[in-house]
Amino acid sequence: MNKEYTISPDYLSEEQLNNILAGDCNISLGPGSVELINKCRDYLDRMIGAEQRPVYGVTTGFGALHDRMISADQLNQLQKNLVMSHACGTGDEVRDDIVKLMLLFKIHALSFGKSGVQLQTVQRLADMYNKGVYPVIFEQGSLGASGDLAPLAHLVLPLIGLGEVRYNNKKYPSSTINEKMGWPDIELQSKEGLALLNGTQFMSAHGFYVLQRTRHLLRVADVVAAMSLEAFDGRLEPFMEELHQIRPHKGQEHVAAFIRKILKGSQIIGRPKKHVQDPYSFRCIPQVHGASYQAVDHVAERLMTEINSVTDNPTVFPDKDMVISGGNFHGQPLALVYDYMALALAELGSISERRVYRLISGQRNLPEFLVANPGLNSGFMIPQYTSASIVSQNKQLATPASVDSIPSSNEQEDHVSMGANAATRLIRMVDNLERILAVELLSASQALEFRRPLRSSDYIENIISSLRKEIPFVENDRVLYTEIEKAVRFIKKHTFPV
Repeated sequence: MNKEYTISPDYLSEEQLNNILAGDCNISLGPGSVELINKCRDYLDRMIGAEQRPVYGVTTGFGALHDRMISADQLNQLQKNLVMSHACGTGDEVRDDIVKLMLLFKIHALSFGKSGVQLQTVQRLADMYNKGVYPVIFEQGSLGASGDLAPLAHLVLPLIGLGEVRYNNKKYPSSTINEKMGWPDIELQSKEGLALLNGTQFMSAHGFYVLQRTRHLLRVADVVAAMSLEAFDGRLEPFMEELHQIRPHKGQEHVAAFIRKILKGSQIIGRPKKHVQDPYSFRCIPQVHGASYQAVDHVAERLMTEINSVTDNPTVFPDKDMVISGGNFHGQPLALVYDYMALALAELGSISERRVYRLISGQRNLPEFLVANPGLNSGFMIPQYTSASIVSQNKQLATPASVDSIPSSNEQEDHVSMGANAATRLIRMVDNLERILAVELLSASQALEFRRPLRSSDYIENIISSLRKEIPFVENDRVLYTEIEKAVRFIKKHTFPV
């Protein structure tokens, strides 16, 4: 039986989210959230009955149609029309683990009781989450301006029996699964469609997914860099504590300390060196990797604030008798930090490829291309090409998205964040970084064999031992694309402990 986690307006931390996901927890609304949601809905119903003034998105049209009044008997149809008309996503389908996050984040945002939705609407979203019913959503279509209108429309189409869902890894019409689950279509009330479509949950879900993978790859990058340092017969002095105490960036200090720790006891790092200095790609590992660490921490802080926010519009404040139309849906806070994240990912890959190049270059008593008989064998010549190609692509993908803006809705929405584009490209970039590090892992482990009989540290030798169970040393040329994929899988499943 799955564990259960109660959703409330309380702060949801990164650790809590990971525990919910790792434990495959079911979620439910806490009593406090139920009370807040019902209170807000009741207030909105009373206000609509008493007020004669227009309220954006409740008694008016949307966007450039904000001045078009809608009659009371058409308010429900207005919300259904909104959901249907905004489901204009296209491109690749979003992976289910990100859709699952979107559902969780939308439920959490609605739990604050500031959106005017019906309780049954939020409960249905929770039912979909718990039953593993994931709406089919597409990557393209959001400007990250009025939130993620198109993808969130696809997220909630199943509430009204439309669109498609995936269930048990198969795609079905939503109506089919609704019937199977005994879920009647929900009749959206005033403002509900707008509350469901406004928000940044598409951007936030992509960001959180990439954040967790990046945290793992930061550790991987440090470990494979240490392996490359050993293979290149590098020096330990650039990692000494005294050096980093006088430039105390936290990320830099962290990386240097970790590499000192995992290289402790190595015969290779401890032996006398003929060379006085190492190239920057080795000597400046703490500075470069550390900067990416701190960039990622900055992204995490902004992202967790966003996940714990109300980002639809207008926002309802029953206790203050106010409905405020504003811009909390605007994705600029995420767009900017996602551009920062893109730079951090690109740099980790860039310095990794440079280390690979040094390892295959025939320097410091390593054979050219890391093979015993170069000429007859090309060895690791072309994996470096592959890495360079992917690094170049990541540099191109790191072009800032947040500086772009194309007005929409007859220029009512005249400055947009492009945060969704900033978010979705991060998926490709983190996939790319994983492959770049896989090439370095292969190259470094190959190069270390040429340092025998000297041994590295226990930490590094354990990694090599585990890797060799899946990928043998390359004596003579063989097909290497399969080995790269094995290295990618190794990186995914190996914990690389602290």
